[in-house]
Amino acid sequence: QPCWREYLTTRIEQNMVVNCTCPISECRAQPTTAFIYSIVSSEEIIAKYEKALLRRYVECCSNLTWCTNPQGCDQILLKDGLGYGAACSKCSWISCFNCNFPEAHYPASCSHMSRMTCAKCSHGFCWRCLKPWRPNHKDYYNCSAMVSKAAWQEKRFQDYNERCTFHHHAREFAISLRNSISSIREMPKIRNLTFVLDACKVLEQARKVLAYSCVYSYYNQDTESMDIVEQQTESLELLTNAL
Repeated sequence: QPCWREYLTTRIEQNMVVNCTCPISECRAQPTTAFIYSIVSSEEIIAKYEKALLRRYVECCSNLTWCTNPQGCDQILLKDGLGYGAACSKCSWISCFNCNFPEAHYPASCSHMSRMTCAKCSHGFCWRCLKPWRPNHKDYYNCSAMVSKAAWQEKRFQDYNERCTFHHHAREFAISLRNSISSIREMPKIRNLTFVLDACKVLEQARKVLAYSCVYSYYNQDTESMDIVEQQTESLELLTNAL
């Protein structure tokens, strides 16, 4: 029993317990949950084992996923139950279930968030694997013949990138402001600041939409509907700045 306890404890601490087998090389039997509970007595180790089981369960269920809040959140989300634009019930973070980008990015599409374009030759590639966005793209695209277009494309990218970065920073300011007001509201003799807190939340959401609108506009500049999108974006930006 001491040997089993040490073996299982090591596997749990190394996060390798889910698929572990009997330590005898020719034996492929896996220890059951009941057996592990009877051998391991440490509450801390058992808690780690239960977390490992939970992670395994979530990974095996196609309709379940973890909240993608980069600040850390252990909430499990139901994909079918959490519609587009809804937030995590624990931390209010809005996740995207269709790609690996850490948050919902409306109005930019998932392909926009995973696609990068070289400012020199406009070659499209995936930022995750660095492979060409289109098959055999480099075989027929003549970079040297597109110097003027490349310069225009670089300037255009810089403009949209600066706007996107600005709105992300402004969003962080809105979050910081909301946190500061929340702490002030806890002080005695301070009147209710709920309206200001609500305004900060609206400001935070507006900055997020404006940031990802820059991504959307950058990749859809030639479409017929862009005039309307740009007008709506400009209107939202003016109102957001006023707020």
